[in-house]
Amino acid sequence: MRRGQNWDGWTREVTPRRSSSFFTALFGALLGAGLMILLFQFGITGKGWALNGTEQDTHRPEGPNASTQDATAPEIREGVQEVRAPTPALAGLSVSDIVASVADGVVGVINLSQAEDFWSRTGTTFIQGSGSGIIFEDTGEALHIATNHHVIEGAHSVEILLPDGERVRTKILGSDRLSDLAVLSIPKKEGRRYTVLTFGNSDDLKPGDATIAIGNPLGLDYLRTVTAGVISATNRSIAQDLSGRGEVDWELDVLQTDAAINPGNSGGALINMAGEVIGIASAKISEVGVEGIGFAIPSNTAYPVLKTLLREGRIERAYMGITPKDLTAFESQHKDGTFFLPDHIDTGVVVIGLDSGGPAEQSGIREMDVIVQLDDVPVPTSAAFRKYLYTHKKPGDTVHVTFYRDGKEREGLVKLGKMP
Repeated sequence: MRRGQNWDGWTREVTPRRSSSFFTALFGALLGAGLMILLFQFGITGKGWALNGTEQDTHRPEGPNASTQDATAPEIREGVQEVRAPTPALAGLSVSDIVASVADGVVGVINLSQAEDFWSRTGTTFIQGSGSGIIFEDTGEALHIATNHHVIEGAHSVEILLPDGERVRTKILGSDRLSDLAVLSIPKKEGRRYTVLTFGNSDDLKPGDATIAIGNPLGLDYLRTVTAGVISATNRSIAQDLSGRGEVDWELDVLQTDAAINPGNSGGALINMAGEVIGIASAKISEVGVEGIGFAIPSNTAYPVLKTLLREGRIERAYMGITPKDLTAFESQHKDGTFFLPDHIDTGVVVIGLDSGGPAEQSGIREMDVIVQLDDVPVPTSAAFRKYLYTHKKPGDTVHVTFYRDGKEREGLVKLGKMP
């Protein structure tokens, strides 16, 4: 039996083959389609599939000095993963992978005090407190460690507890109370186990970003405890009483996280999913019934301070030479009977003390003046007054001061000095 087959306008007669020819044709079609896909993938895009299902670049540089990985890939060195930059390709790393790559960069910081023994008349050293620290720089001769100022405050001496259990006496290179940061140094020694951590960009953080906290909560028995959570907020401020008078006179700008941060975590690392330090743990709210509210100093705030402390040993800030007190801290009758303020003035800072010969006194500022603005920026509290002065001005600058004296608005210029 024969049948006709039309092809491009002409007809020829063919003899039917056995049914197996259908499967042969089908197989050939599938094979051809597969080859076309492979040619498109490798020939046109130059990319293939990795074993983990993610796309990898197959074009690699050649030569003895050429890198065998792209710029965003993690570098594996001696079993430790060094993450170069936060990229979507790293999002697949597990928390345990990240912790394994950075845990040896977190150390214990031991605050030692000394008491004199009454009978022997000799000094006895004891642990006054402990916290955490981050190895952030290797100079070749020394390792530099970041921690909180309050972790080492009042110490007779400070020691570092390394990941391998060795305790090393450290040198304090610089410390700053307002930023709550300090830099320590220990000699570099061959054979020590450590990892140098890198700082990431905290300005890129958004609420909900995953984060990992590593530190030493509740003393040295819980070294490098790992907790995980998310960034809860990026623009919180912690009220601080620097004077010890029970008044808020400074505000520390911080990140908020629900990753558990407990006493002893201070100075430890808040890590992003790229293995970078995006915050230095600083405090938590420890009121009864409150859980999951911890704070860290953002990396973009901390890193410049740490580098300045390395270079200068201190942070130089503008100095006006006054002791401010919130107007709202005074009883209401003083507004009319003492300061004679207009009805619309409800906030400001009262000058309750002047440093003799200081910039403010030399410029004509007097005690009981009520300062309401610096450079046309309202300063409703002592914390706002200090924050503007310390973050927007430097020694030698001039600041325009608006204040009230005996009920009258006055203005003046103060040339700022250097904080003693």
